[in-house]
This record gives sequence, structure tokens and C-alpha cells, in this order.
Amino acid sequence: MQRSRVARLGVAAPVVMLAALIGGHRTIGAQGVATVDYRVLATTKTSTMEKELNEAAEAGFRFQAVMGGDTAIGGNEVVAVVSRTGEPKGRFAYKLLATTKTSTMEKELQEAADAGFEYRGQTIFKSVFGGEEVICILERDKDSVAPRSQYKLLATAKTSTLQKELNEAGATGYQIMGMTVAKTAIGGKELVAIVRRTRTQ
Repeated sequence: MQRSRVARLGVAAPVVMLAALIGGHRTIGAQGVATVDYRVLATTKTSTMEKELNEAAEAGFRFQAVMGGDTAIGGNEVVAVVSRTGEPKGRFAYKLLATTKTSTMEKELQEAADAGFEYRGQTIFKSVFGGEEVICILERDKDSVAPRSQYKLLATAKTSTLQKELNEAGATGYQIMGMTVAKTAIGGKELVAIVRRTRTQ
């Protein structure tokens, strides 16, 4: 059965280390205190998470962090944190990619990038069909005029192979964006790294 939970937090930034850890920006409140408004989204379905991220964005929130795993109340969930600091409502849009096939993820990631979305975070989530899904959160800034990006997904069971592939990608201008360890449909237990560079053409 699908479960979805939303928690809202009004936090004074000077006494909260989370803002620094996940990169939330701050605004100055009426009494001169820098504040950030947080919302925690949690759901057992990845499709629901994309919907809730976009609903939060329409209310002025922006994605900050994501993690998949077992929570005390909800069981196996995807949990995301979003923050609001005064950005215009509806500025950002979100897409969530989830698959057990790394080859599919790279294709979908590049298609999303061609549509203006950029990588913001990744995690793993236990699929109801077995194995673990690699999940990527992508964001589109409607005000951005930055060049589009090119993405590669590197997947291997060996750390030595990952280092070799990272250096090969780095030699052509790719920078690592994130990495997870997941049991994928084809490769078994794999290191999955996503790299990005500015489009050259």
C-alpha cells in the first residue's frame, strides 16, 4: 500500500547545522534572524516523490537532499528534503529517474538533460520487483541560461575499474556528480557513478 508523508519544519539557521550540510540558502527574518523553511517528503513510491517535489516547487521550495532506505514508521521509503528561502514560486521543476538497468538510466538522464534538466542527487531504493533501483533527482531552473550538459553513467563491480573509467572520463572534461552502490538487474552489486561535462557541441 502506498504511503506518503510530509513534515514541515521552520528552522532558525544559526542553531541548525543541517542547512550547512545540505546547502540551503538563508533569508533574513523580521527580527534579523537568518531562517530557512524545510519540508520533508517521504513516500514508498518513486512516482509519488516526483509529484510531491513538483508540488513543493510550486509552493516555493527547492530540492536539497535525498536518501532511500528503511524508516522507523514508513518502512522502505524515499525521503527528500526541500527548503524555501524566498525564491519565486514555480521557478524549479523536477524529474525523478528510477531503474534497475544502468544502461537505461544513462539514456534517460541524457534525454532529460537535453530538455534542460540537471543532476541534483541520487540514491538507491529497494524495488518491489526485486533488486535495487538507482534513483536520480533532476532539476530544471526556468530562469537559467546555462549551457546544456552531457552525462555518462559508469557502472562496475571493481573499484580499480571505476578509477580507470573515471580517469578516462576526466580526461575529456567530465566531473563526478555522485555515486551509489546498488544491486542492479544485470551487473549484480555495482558501483554506479554519474559524471557530467558542459556540452561541447
